[in-house]
Amino acid sequence: MARQRTNANLSSGEVTGGTIFFVIYLLVLPFATDPLFRLAELLLDVNISAGMQSAIYYYVLFAVTAMIFHGLLGRSTRTLADNAALAAKTLGMGLVALYGLNELVYRLTHALINNQTNLNDVSISARIDTAPLSTLLIVLFLAPFVEEFLFRGLVFGGLRSRSRTVAYLVSCVLFAFLHVWQYAWGNQDAAYFWLMLQYLVPGAVLAWAYDHSGTLWTSVALHGLANALSVLVSRL
Repeated sequence: MARQRTNANLSSGEVTGGTIFFVIYLLVLPFATDPLFRLAELLLDVNISAGMQSAIYYYVLFAVTAMIFHGLLGRSTRTLADNAALAAKTLGMGLVALYGLNELVYRLTHALINNQTNLNDVSISARIDTAPLSTLLIVLFLAPFVEEFLFRGLVFGGLRSRSRTVAYLVSCVLFAFLHVWQYAWGNQDAAYFWLMLQYLVPGAVLAWAYDHSGTLWTSVALHGLANALSVLVSRL
């Protein structure tokens, strides 16, 4: 039913270009971004604020994502137009599942490693204090758009035709790895990898939202709403 409506097929160009972009996004940009901005400041003789750097970074990522996955973007948009009611229902169910399951996993990780840190909340709080407007644009739309097309569209969608179980597993683990490995590397502390548990539930729910509704716009919206609630909680 809903699974038959899912626009699962990726073109060879989307797979090739998306895979190269995914590797660069996951493993290269975290090291290359700061040196590139320092070089730009030197060449242009300007000072680029941290907020502006983040905005430029995500605007570029957004543009590259849209160019590579323009076919998938079009198919997702058409599916949303044809099945808006299903997408809305999936969004509501996903939001309930996301926060219900997240609470259980949060309590489990706290019991295992006595940790109350949510790295996503820490990152959002740090950015929104210095550049509130650009941070809101990033966390509510640009970052969800990029991550959903990469992790759900490329990884999950690319593996789903072979095995849904493998697609869920790999996309969730990579999504969790993205959010913790830089903290583990920067602090030289492998214990940060335990915090990957916090991202397995969001990864699974976001993949289900795409799988069930057939459109990536559902997972983009769900991702953005989850970030919006994190922003709201951090301001209280």
